[in-house]
Amino acid sequence: MFYSNFCHLYLEMQKRELGKQGGGSGGSGTPAAKRGRPVGSTASNLAAAALAEAAAPSTLLGPSLQIHSSFADQNTKRIVHALQSGLKSELTWALNALTLLSFKEKDDVRKDATPLAKIPGLLDALLQVIDDWRDIALPKELVKTPRTRSLGVNAIVTGFGNDIPHTNIGSGSVSEVSLQKKATKAHPSEWWLAEDGLFNLDDEGRAEKQLCAVAASNVLRNFSFMPENEVIMVQHRHCLETIFQCMEDHATEDEELVTNCLETIVNLAPMLDLRIFSSSKPSYIKITEKRAVQAILGILGSSIKAWHCAAAELLGRVIINPDNEPFLLPSASQIYKRLVDLLSLPAVDAQAAAVGALYNLAEVNMDCRLKLASERWAVDRLLKVIKTPHPVPEVCRKAAMILESLVSEPQNRPVLLAYENAFAEILFSDGKFSDTFARILFELTSKPNSKVATARGIWGM
Repeated sequence: MFYSNFCHLYLEMQKRELGKQGGGSGGSGTPAAKRGRPVGSTASNLAAAALAEAAAPSTLLGPSLQIHSSFADQNTKRIVHALQSGLKSELTWALNALTLLSFKEKDDVRKDATPLAKIPGLLDALLQVIDDWRDIALPKELVKTPRTRSLGVNAIVTGFGNDIPHTNIGSGSVSEVSLQKKATKAHPSEWWLAEDGLFNLDDEGRAEKQLCAVAASNVLRNFSFMPENEVIMVQHRHCLETIFQCMEDHATEDEELVTNCLETIVNLAPMLDLRIFSSSKPSYIKITEKRAVQAILGILGSSIKAWHCAAAELLGRVIINPDNEPFLLPSASQIYKRLVDLLSLPAVDAQAAAVGALYNLAEVNMDCRLKLASERWAVDRLLKVIKTPHPVPEVCRKAAMILESLVSEPQNRPVLLAYENAFAEILFSDGKFSDTFARILFELTSKPNSKVATARGIWGM
C-alpha cells in the first residue's frame, strides 16, 4: 500500500515538474512555427516523421529532420531487401527511410545528398513497388467475367459464332478485356494469378499497395532533384518506361502518382533521349518513342493546371536535344495549337510555360516557324503577353524573341504585316523591347517585296 502511494506521489511530482518546464502552471510550451511545405509530399513527410519519432527527441521533429548520409552506407542491403520483401512493416520502414534520405527543403543545397549509385539495386526495387501497384491498379469490380457469345453459334451468315467473343462488361468499365475465342475451364494452376484467386488482395490491401506506389514515386521525384542521380535515372529504361506509362494512364491513375512521375521526367528532360526506347537495353513495358510523345500530349491537353504547365515545360526541355526532333515534329501542329491555347489562360504560370516551350520550338527549323506563324491567334496572344505585361520580364523578352524569329522567314511577313501598328506602338512605348521591335520592323519593311514604298519612307528605308 505504501509503495503504491509512493509511486502515485512520484508520478504527480513528475507531472508538475514537466508543467513548470512547459511554461508555467501546467500549460504546454508554444510549439515552434511550421516551416514551408518541403519538396516531399505531405503524406510522405508525416510518415517519415512518425518513423523518426522513436529515435529522436521531440524537439528535432518536423520538416527539417534529416537522416545522416552515413545511414545509407550502413543500411544499403537492408533497404533494398526490405523493398523487395513486400512485407508491410519492412516496406514501410524502407520507404520512410528513403523519404528522409531524399528529403530536401526549399532552396536547400544538400551537401550530403544520397546518390543512387551508393545503393545498388535501389532504383529497380523502387520501380518494382510501383509495378506491383500497376499490376492490380484496375479495380476488380469494374471487370466482369467474360463469357462466350452464344447468339448465332449455329448460324452460317451472322458471322458471330466463335469469331467474335462477347464481353459482358458493365457500364462502369474503363478498359476492354482481351478474351479467348473459346471459353475454357480454368486450370487449378491458374488460380494463383486469377482475379478472384487465392492471393487476391482485398480493398485494404489494394489501398496499401497504392500508398506504397505513391511513396516510391515521391522518393524517385526527390532523387531526380539531385544532380548526382540524373544520369543514372535518365539512362535507366525501366525507370523511363514506368514514368511514361503512368503519364499515359493519367485519366485513371492516382493523381499524386502521375504528378510525381511528371515532375520526375521534367527534372530529367534536359538529358532525355527518346531513342532509348528503341535501344538494345532490356524493356519491361514496351514503350515506344511515339507512345512517349503521345503520353506527353495527353498530359498537355489535361485541364489540370499543374499537369499541362509541366507538360509544356517538358516539351520545351525535350526539344533542346536535336535527337528528339524526329519524334516531336510530326505532332508540331497539335503542340502549337495547345500551347497557343495556354497563352490565353489567365494563369501566369501557364503562359510562362507555353512561352518557354514556343521559344525553343521556334528555334528548331524554318518549318516550325512557318507553322507557328500560321497558327491562329499565336501572334495576338504573344503580343498580349508583352503588353499586359507578364509579371516575369524574362517571359516578355522570350515572347518578343519568338516574334523576331517568326519575322526572319520571308513567308511569314505577309501575316506579320497586319500587326505593324502594334509593333510600332510597343517600339515607342516600351523601352525594354524597343531594340527587338525595331529589328522586327526593319525586317518587315526592308525587303523589296514586303511593303509598299510609303512604308519604306516612314521607316527610312
